[in-house]
Amino acid sequence: MSGVSRRKLLHAGAAVAALSLLSRAVMAEDAYPSRPIHLIVGFTPGTATDILARTLANGAEGVLGQKMIVENKPGAGSGLGAEYVARAAKDGYTLFVSTLSLVTIQAMKPNPAFDLARDFAPVSHLASQAVVLVVNPQSGLHSVAELISLAKQKPGEVLCANVGIGSLPHFAAELFAQRAGIKLVHVPYPGSPQAVNDLLAGRVTMFFSPASTVIGQIEAGQLRGLATASERRVSVVPDVPSMAEAGLPDFDTSLWFGVLAPAGTPREAIDRVASAADKVMHAPAAVETLKKQGFDPLGTGPDAFGRYLQSEINRWSEVARAAGVKS
Repeated sequence: MSGVSRRKLLHAGAAVAALSLLSRAVMAEDAYPSRPIHLIVGFTPGTATDILARTLANGAEGVLGQKMIVENKPGAGSGLGAEYVARAAKDGYTLFVSTLSLVTIQAMKPNPAFDLARDFAPVSHLASQAVVLVVNPQSGLHSVAELISLAKQKPGEVLCANVGIGSLPHFAAELFAQRAGIKLVHVPYPGSPQAVNDLLAGRVTMFFSPASTVIGQIEAGQLRGLATASERRVSVVPDVPSMAEAGLPDFDTSLWFGVLAPAGTPREAIDRVASAADKVMHAPAAVETLKKQGFDPLGTGPDAFGRYLQSEINRWSEVARAAGVKS
């Protein structure tokens, strides 16, 4: 072989090697996730959604190899945070921790700023949590029957805290009023902690609260649980009767939590996050911590979560129509 041919062969080999290195570098750069993931929460810090999001974020780094950064964007019953994510890049790096509130917002608005089916892709159904109807002990109310009686005696005077029009506490209260044949006055707050503070101060009468927000106050006797918004009692507040026991059967407004991505996000990214969420939610330490706070870990994947989401849209749209709830 001549010297010229040998040099050409060496140059060709070097070029192939360089292309191979470049290809591997591009693949490494494109591998998801290659940078931190932003997890958007539509409520204030300290709320049930925030607690669960931080549990996921704390465990996800060890599975995904990248940090999850929780960002709180409260307002409009989580609608502001949802709208932010709906408009985000479709690359899997901006995700939303959704609750039933997103469904009820959809049920209230015929032409919302975002549409669940159009603008979001389901990722993971993380967990569910019991909701508890609580009052201040100084109110003198000891049962659901007494609360209903008070509302009938003093229409327009029973103040019910919620965390925004269209939020789960708001819709739970609307369903309660519908079933009990009463009228309530709704008082919106930016988050559950603020609503509980005013309930403790006696500024409002009642609140349908996520269990994790009020377990401590119930145990300390600072708040009284009249009923869990469910068909049966829950282990974290075993002395609180279910709504069925209290006289209102078929009343289940458990709070659920799930991860959504902007529609059009690559399925590979969605499956990667869903797999990580399943591992985090079922890690023994996480399960123990979440159970103590009233969460039931789930961690189902995008397809199952998508079917569940559609069933919730159908269910709560009917409640909104019956109650005449509009934004």
